Amino acid sequence: MRTWWREISGLVLPAACAGCGRPRTELCGRCGAVPTSGVPCRVRPSPAPPGLPEVFAAAPYDGAVRAVLLAHKERGGLSLVRPLGAALAAAVEAASGPVAGRAVPVRPLALVPVPSARRATARRGHDPTRRIALAAAARLRRGGTGALVCSALRQRRAVADQAGLDARRRRANLAGALYVPAGARRLLAGCRVVVVDDVLTTGATLAEAARALGAGTACAQGPGRGRAEPGKAPVGGVRAAVVAASPSAFEINPETNGKDHRCRW
Repeated sequence: MRTWWREISGLVLPAACAGCGRPRTELCGRCGAVPTSGVPCRVRPSPAPPGLPEVFAAAPYDGAVRAVLLAHKERGGLSLVRPLGAALAAAVEAASGPVAGRAVPVRPLALVPVPSARRATARRGHDPTRRIALAAAARLRRGGTGALVCSALRQRRAVADQAGLDARRRRANLAGALYVPAGARRLLAGCRVVVVDDVLTTGATLAEAARALGAGTACAQGPGRGRAEPGKAPVGGVRAAVVAASPSAFEINPETNGKDHRCRW
């Protein structure tokens, strides 16, 4: 019913750009291009939580990017998933690149979204991270990359709302909260795994997701066996990708003299 009402209201009520407020358009061309205007970078919060994997982000979490993410997540701007999916796809491509100079293994690419709390999903009427992940996977497939979305992570226990918690309390709130069921482990067998989220703040959520995936996911193929070997780590290790991250989390690129967030790999 919520989705139906949003679609109907979009036809009869005046729209405004989610990024800048320009009337008569849900997203203007300028704001729609912002999430993918830079080159995805590796990002790292300070201090970084233990176990945080390599994380790549498409854009800083400010300005139009922040406004569009919030409009999609909290105000039901479901059509905004297209530019956000494109931004996440670019970050996933950066995250799934070569590891320590080795060639990328030709394996399926599994995007594992961070799960939303059931109460939050019910309140919003949708799961924003999963929607963005699905859009990103579709874009990657159109570009020739075999990508799928696997909702492999489950919440073992209820967690408090992360808003308002500092980095230390976020880590304590999420410690041991996620796990990977046996069925999901089988789906991820032989995959390159990239855990995805919409925004990186302290990194506590991604660190907990990587712990759960690394502790319980059998992703390496046994030689000549055609099946996964239990206890093996994901192919190439677990990495992470997000649409946006705090501007302070972007590494300084000497080529830009700190003028913008873009990195070249």
